[in-house]
Amino acid sequence: MDIEQIELSLKERKAVCKLLERLENQPPELENLWELMDSVWDELGCDNRRLDSRKISDFYRHPIWLLNGLFIETHDLSIQHRLAIADWVTQNSEIYTVLDYGGGFGTLARFIAQKNKDIVIDVYEPYPSESALIKAANYTQISFVNTLNKRYGCLVSTDVLEHVPDPLELLAQMAKSIELNGFLIIANCFYPVIKCHLPCTFHLRYSFNLLAKMMGLEFITVCQNSHASIYRKVDEAPFNWFAIRSTELLSKTLFPILENSWGYRFIKSTKDLVDSLRKLFF
Repeated sequence: MDIEQIELSLKERKAVCKLLERLENQPPELENLWELMDSVWDELGCDNRRLDSRKISDFYRHPIWLLNGLFIETHDLSIQHRLAIADWVTQNSEIYTVLDYGGGFGTLARFIAQKNKDIVIDVYEPYPSESALIKAANYTQISFVNTLNKRYGCLVSTDVLEHVPDPLELLAQMAKSIELNGFLIIANCFYPVIKCHLPCTFHLRYSFNLLAKMMGLEFITVCQNSHASIYRKVDEAPFNWFAIRSTELLSKTLFPILENSWGYRFIKSTKDLVDSLRKLFF
């Protein structure tokens, strides 16, 4: 990562260099960046079980996210994932408008713009860096936005929902931002990889597809060569929040059991038995 060759403001350059000085490995590995993120999280007094919105807001404004954006553009696997998503979007003739939700440094938006100049891309990012805005300015079809006041043919969300205390509320907002028969490309990491992945979301690693379906999102396929799944919005009926929250509560209740391999096998065998009886008698 050659900082001198990257267009940064003086303030950004100083902040990034100061962070890089804290890394033992040069160039850093992904795990080194995660460790640094955790250190910043702790320094700001953040707690992923007792959430303080002010401290967490400070965390997501921190230059560590600028460094993360710069790192992504040098990391082969991260680039592979984003190129795969960009390929799927640009090869789909139904898509003319895209919202990159939580688009960070704008890397994915720029890949899409490079592959198809006719697709209009909005990047919803509360804390865009100066560098991200400068890079996006080279593409007339990319805009950074801070409000959601229209609907899109496709919404992309990569590694966002595990960072928020109420991912289902945010998923509902995302679903409402998509046109009927539009697409949502979403990648989640409901695992304790870094401290800003909130434990209250981890149960969704087992129930996310079911809850997405309850919001009118039908799972289509996995986006090849990426960590994302593709959904189509097939229903615009009002959400049944009682059923959604009840399912969420059940998901949270079952999560400790499902995390136990014996418990998972028992529940799966019970489900298989119920399915067999249903086919036999009904």
